[in-house]
Amino acid sequence: MAHALVQVLLRQGADAEVHLLAPPATASLGLRMPGVAQVHELPVAHGELDLRRRRCLGLALRRQQFDAAYVLPNSFKSALAPWWARIPKRTGWLGEARYGLLNDWRRLNRRRYPKMVERFMALGHPPGAPLRAPAPKPVLNVDVEQRTAVVAHLGLSLEKPVIALCPGAEFGSAKRWPPEHFAALAETQMQAGRQIWVLGSPNDRELGAAVAGRAPAVKDLTGRTSLLEAVDLLSLAEAVVTNDSGLMHVACALSVQVVALFGATSPDFTPPLSATAKILEKSLDCRPCFQPVCPLGHLKCLRDLKPEAVAEALS
Repeated sequence: MAHALVQVLLRQGADAEVHLLAPPATASLGLRMPGVAQVHELPVAHGELDLRRRRCLGLALRRQQFDAAYVLPNSFKSALAPWWARIPKRTGWLGEARYGLLNDWRRLNRRRYPKMVERFMALGHPPGAPLRAPAPKPVLNVDVEQRTAVVAHLGLSLEKPVIALCPGAEFGSAKRWPPEHFAALAETQMQAGRQIWVLGSPNDRELGAAVAGRAPAVKDLTGRTSLLEAVDLLSLAEAVVTNDSGLMHVACALSVQVVALFGATSPDFTPPLSATAKILEKSLDCRPCFQPVCPLGHLKCLRDLKPEAVAEALS
């Protein structure tokens, strides 16, 4: 979604040089974003303050003499590096009382910008200015040479069409369609002549194993690829079935057909950014709750979303 803001900035200044600062888990995506000149990695774990490292990074960035910084997370700590870098204009939503750290802070109108991607793009416009339509679609480039190498390394075949399953979601279990549903869907798709790849991070290995345990013919690749290798493999898929997750947005940025499954969260906030994506969700009084774990303990929003409905969306 940050790539939408990158494109907004480049529209306004064709000679602009845009850099991306990101944590290790996602920094590599910047290498595939058209228009990003350089990526800087913030060597701090998620949720970790580590003032010393943030200050060292800010001092290092100071030497590059940036003109402006756009701070997308709303946390106090995310605004520290641009402040230490003495970047003259530091723009962001007010968030956690960031007076001083930001000198171009905005107060968010959630009704005006209901979607996260709109909130990112709005930072690239003057306060209150309308967003230009159509909104830029995030794009990720594919490294064809690396893709060929990883297909060979993992012993994958392209003789049959590929359906990619992405069972993970870092947010929590309330965003994850049950593994048994993924497995049931995989069985029907393999019977229809397709092959199934399961993709995810090392944190998704248990989920991948649960799917493969119920549908042994699938290729469980969870934890076996880097993030960029997963990007390249997703580009080979006929379609991707995914929770509301990072890989959902990656697949959309690759212009792959996507079936997106929503539980605790809402497509009104983080929709798949593709005109052809299909969104499946259940209408329940208790959702969206935006809780990482189902507060009622039943996860009906995802359990009642049956594999047959997802198979129909794929067809």
